[in-house]
Amino acid sequence: MVTLGMAGLLATAGVTVLAGTAEAASTLGSAAAGKGRYFGAAVAANHLGESPYATTLDTEFSSVTPENEMKWDATERTRGSFSFGSADQIVSHAQSKGMKVRGHTLVWHSQLPSWVGGLGTADLRTAMNNHITQVMQHYKGKIHSWDVVNEAFQDGSSGARRSSPFQDKLGNGFIEEAFRTARAADPAAKLCYNDYNTDGVNAKSNAVYNLVKDFKARGVPIDCVGFQSHLNSASPLPGDYRANLQRFADLGVDVQITELDIAGSGTAQANSYSSVVQSCLAVSRCTGITVWGVTDKYSWRASSTPLLFDGNYAKKSAYTAVLNALGGSSGGGGGSATCTATYSKAEEWSDRFNGKVTITAGSSAISSWTTTVTLTSPQKVSATWNGTPSWDSSGNVMTMKPNGNGTLAAGASTSFGFTVMKNGNSAAPVVGGCAV
Repeated sequence: MVTLGMAGLLATAGVTVLAGTAEAASTLGSAAAGKGRYFGAAVAANHLGESPYATTLDTEFSSVTPENEMKWDATERTRGSFSFGSADQIVSHAQSKGMKVRGHTLVWHSQLPSWVGGLGTADLRTAMNNHITQVMQHYKGKIHSWDVVNEAFQDGSSGARRSSPFQDKLGNGFIEEAFRTARAADPAAKLCYNDYNTDGVNAKSNAVYNLVKDFKARGVPIDCVGFQSHLNSASPLPGDYRANLQRFADLGVDVQITELDIAGSGTAQANSYSSVVQSCLAVSRCTGITVWGVTDKYSWRASSTPLLFDGNYAKKSAYTAVLNALGGSSGGGGGSATCTATYSKAEEWSDRFNGKVTITAGSSAISSWTTTVTLTSPQKVSATWNGTPSWDSSGNVMTMKPNGNGTLAAGASTSFGFTVMKNGNSAAPVVGGCAV
């Protein structure tokens, strides 16, 4: 569908570049976008001023999760007094680069201010619901997925609920209440339950599975389940990892790898990372992967070197394994023909905005190009121009090919445009790598 006149409007409007260039699916984010997924990292606001940190984040990743800045002790240290400065810094940075944002986390037994545990039952219920509402409404329209409740089940073979102020005083119903409150606070955000040691089929993951199954049967709002996937030699990648993701997806929820880090180095670490990525790609409702940090030196498990970039921001063999698993390429062997894809936003109205992607040939002429544009549900594209679109099964990933504008001389540019219906979400689309 083509809307007449839109291309002219784009040409005359001022635009702000929201995303850097990506070449031939040569980054984690662009390669994942080509598969209809995001690839994210946990981010600490106090490291964004470090140039290699910010550059690596901006170049490689298409999603961010604030590591600590959205937790209760950071946002509501004193009852009723909210502080969002550090979290706002991360969200603003992500939005300026066209990245998705995952919200982490609203209700968790850890990192709670002391005043929360001292409340009586009625007061605690009021405080929990107010905290969810205030934090979510502050970021309404800016968060792709929220970890609404985090780590509510015990480890071990019991499958029991974990002791916490919420569990002990509000009982089993607190999880349902939290999700219902979250849906009312931001109806467009995906609502996730998030936990660790649930990567394979075991007592704990069975307990979470039964919770989700019950919620779906009774119409309790839940959209996704997060699998943290903190892996090491004592807790390696389970052989039934993929099957476990699939059984949750079969309940009608998305699954996300939310805090991936794998202790180790070399081939063993690379193989484990590759297996995780391949498992996600094999499950159609696995929508994305987040690694828990950018560089080993700032990892909460720094001594076990669990991430994709070492302490000097050099790419490790695990990085190459992940990029290859995503179908990307780190360069070499493909000739010199390349292109870049850059997104900018033009006009915006209350219910929609126009986007433009500029395709630029590299140092050699090209005869064709293709790139992807990933939307945040429930956004929808209502019109396109100067390109031929196709869509994946989710309706969220548009692959764009030329429409008479595929041949470009070295360094020359062309563009295509589209109109996005917000449907309550104004997040910038994520543009994948440009392939020739």
